[in-house]
Amino acid sequence: MRNYHISKHNSFYAIGLSYKKADAEVRGKFSLDVPAIDHILSKAKGMGIDGLLAISTCNRTELYGFAQHPYQLIKLLCEETKGTVEEFQEVAYVYKNHDAISHIFKVGTGLDSQILGDFEIISQIKQGFYRAKKQEMANPFLERLCNSVIQASKRIKNETELSSGATSVAFASVKYILDNVDDISNKNILLFGTGKIGRNTCENLVKHSNNSHITLINRTREKAEDVAGKFQLTVKDYGDLQSEIRKADILVVATGAQLPTVSKALVYTKKPLLILDLSVPKNVSDDVKELENVTLVHLDQLSQITDETLAKRKEFIPKAEAIIEKVRKDFLKWLETRKFAPVINALKDKLNTMKTEEIDFQTKKIEGFDQIQAEIISDRIIQKITKQFANHLKSNEVDTEDSLELIQKVFQLELHSK
Repeated sequence: MRNYHISKHNSFYAIGLSYKKADAEVRGKFSLDVPAIDHILSKAKGMGIDGLLAISTCNRTELYGFAQHPYQLIKLLCEETKGTVEEFQEVAYVYKNHDAISHIFKVGTGLDSQILGDFEIISQIKQGFYRAKKQEMANPFLERLCNSVIQASKRIKNETELSSGATSVAFASVKYILDNVDDISNKNILLFGTGKIGRNTCENLVKHSNNSHITLINRTREKAEDVAGKFQLTVKDYGDLQSEIRKADILVVATGAQLPTVSKALVYTKKPLLILDLSVPKNVSDDVKELENVTLVHLDQLSQITDETLAKRKEFIPKAEAIIEKVRKDFLKWLETRKFAPVINALKDKLNTMKTEEIDFQTKKIEGFDQIQAEIISDRIIQKITKQFANHLKSNEVDTEDSLELIQKVFQLELHSK
């Protein structure tokens, strides 16, 4: 495997964990907020890591970057989160070079999402790239790679039906409520927190249940009023949480805290209460399950709700993969050219200098020497020689770095850096 070098000894790695092997609790330990991502980027810069992208969603946390060894990236992640290296190793994946490039394409196009075709992740990649650029950690490789992934994602959206139909976690939570709660229009629903999934659940509930008994509570009242305004919902103060839970039939928790925001002590109910925890890490204490009348369902269980929509989406996987392959090949082509273009250009310059010297010499030496014909033949030979070298460098069997070094040595090339 060849190095996708920025510096000679660095390879491109993707390290991370996702819903596939890590449950919500473990994912919660490794989740990164914006200040943590910025801190990782500035630390990496100090370590001499050239180019780093960090993404963290409720389903995955990943770092993509250039390092001498993947452990450099793993250490950065573990030092900045509550997770340990041992915990990481139990659920993690590490991809290198080609495999790392393929992985980011799969992730960014919704093929690796917990719900197939979920394109939420592409905005996270855009956001991650924006942060990297701000911290001067987005090199030309990462910029081109992210743009290629965005391009593939757009094409899949436009040319396939991979993301058709509603199968978001928010939709799954509403489906769960509709399937498990009778007479939903007369139930009291309390939404605690204004996280994205919570807001979407709220919107879906309003659509599907004609329910006007929805109350919204958030630590910051303005945010709650902002969301409530759209759907004409009731807003209560954070201090009213306990009394509002007492009245509720359904509690949807969509807070974004690192520790549980709903504890056993907070819940007092004499009637059945369904609690949906749509937060990562979990924001409802597990011991709430011990209470009579209470049913607690977490995001991970909801995400397993599959329906015909998902089966239909699967039909479009081959078409999506073909689009990815085309865009990925174009990216790799650019990468290869970018890597050896300076050497091939320097070689062409060297051969042209030899040609000019030789033609000058022969013009003086041979009477009636046809300079135009000599130029045509020489140019064609130079073209063929450089093409031969370029093809050699493109070959998978070749160590590109060693070959580039050898060509520079043999022809005593001077590379002009831009």
